[in-house]
Amino acid sequence: MCVLLEAGFLDQDGPPRETLAFGAEGWTLTPFGAAGEREDMHKSEYHGGLQLRNRATGNYDQRTSSSAQIKHRTTVQRSKSSSLTSSPEAARRVHPRPSDKLNPKTINPFGEQSRAPSAFAAVYSKGGIPCRLVHGSVKHRLQWECPPEILPFDPLLITLAEGLRETKHPYTFVSKEGFRELLQVQGAPEKAVPLLPRLIPVLKAALVHPDDEVFERGLSALVQLSVVVGPSLNSHLKLLLTSLSKRLMDKKLKEPITSALQKLEQHGGSESLIIIKSKIPTYCSICC
Repeated sequence: MCVLLEAGFLDQDGPPRETLAFGAEGWTLTPFGAAGEREDMHKSEYHGGLQLRNRATGNYDQRTSSSAQIKHRTTVQRSKSSSLTSSPEAARRVHPRPSDKLNPKTINPFGEQSRAPSAFAAVYSKGGIPCRLVHGSVKHRLQWECPPEILPFDPLLITLAEGLRETKHPYTFVSKEGFRELLQVQGAPEKAVPLLPRLIPVLKAALVHPDDEVFERGLSALVQLSVVVGPSLNSHLKLLLTSLSKRLMDKKLKEPITSALQKLEQHGGSESLIIIKSKIPTYCSICC
């Protein structure tokens, strides 16, 4: 049996600073109130941890709310951009207006080209076509650098025929007008007939083009060639009539195609009529 005795050592100016206790381990001297101070320290550490945890939770909530605001702003911006794409201006781009014909598409010299230029555009930009476009107040015209009569048809006539498939100004006008004027020079039949095996595939490419304006330019060039070479074109007609028969179903193109077939018959003779009838049975001869 052990007896616990405690004695306090008093200070003159204050409460006891130390406590003397006798127990199983003998006499021990401990600071007065040490146990209470340790308990207070534990309590302060506990409350401090709670405060730090609350601050961390608050910062997380703030970050969560800020990220939600950013997502909301992004959604609003996307909805605005989608509304712009469905604006009347975008609709006008999809559905062209009749007045757009007065402002033909042109080449932007400062814009980046999305694809490589065509063969005709490359030749034209390098000065391979010996003519230039003269803009007039009413209509445009070509000015040749030298008389067209002395120009070689090979390869100039073929290059101009390739330009018929262009869809932008000034290539469209230069190719169409240059082809027509070159076939009007003196001695054109003798120069054009040897080039027919190379000209026909180029004209066919224009006749199968999905653009109606390109097709009409190819059809006009075919009629002009028929006027110059006459029956020499008959052996190549079968390669071209298939494209014409397909476009006959288009009401807008039916009349110009019929007129072109009549010109082919007129300049090709009776042999051309047989060829046309074999490919287009519904064709009515001009002799009927």
